[in-house]
Amino acid sequence: MKARVFGRGAALILLLAALMSMAGCNTVAGFGQDIHDSARTVQHAL
Repeated sequence: MKARVFGRGAALILLLAALMSMAGCNTVAGFGQDIHDSARTVQHAL
């Protein structure tokens, strides 16, 4: 019985970790795109 509960808990933790990892990647990619767009705007202004 304890092994089954532990297995479900471990699976839930792994799922949450995977979801947070994917969300973090999207955030970093979006941040990089914002920096790139800002640099392009400055170059066009000069």
